[in-house]
Amino acid sequence: MYFILALVLVLVAATVGTGVYAIRHGIRHGRVKRIMGMNLASFFVVMIGAVIFFIGSADARAESAADSTGTQVEAEASDMSQGMRYLAAALSTGLATIGCGIAVASAASAATGAISENDKLLGKTLIYVGLSEGIAIYGLVISILILFV
Repeated sequence: MYFILALVLVLVAATVGTGVYAIRHGIRHGRVKRIMGMNLASFFVVMIGAVIFFIGSADARAESAADSTGTQVEAEASDMSQGMRYLAAALSTGLATIGCGIAVASAASAATGAISENDKLLGKTLIYVGLSEGIAIYGLVISILILFV
């Protein structure tokens, strides 16, 4: 597990370093595609390695659970449900934020164009932008409900 974590940290550092180099010195278009392709390929290799690693640890855990008493199995099931709660909360917040970003991107650009043509539309356009930002707030509320209720 520490190997996968170290590998991911190296990939993140390499990606950030490449971005800093590109900002300072500039990179030709052909090199950008090659660098992004290498980054994407290494990401998938690391993810496949992580999945294989975790499948192996899950098999070992299942074998040890078969040998243990029922209370330990119930405790592990409780830990699993706790993890699923965290995963559900993260998904609801993340997907709501992505939806909010998409909605604000289109609503705010349209609002800017409308305000530039007619100043009286400022209040109406703010309502639409505020409604689209409310999507993220609803996702956060759902996450809180998942975690604490």
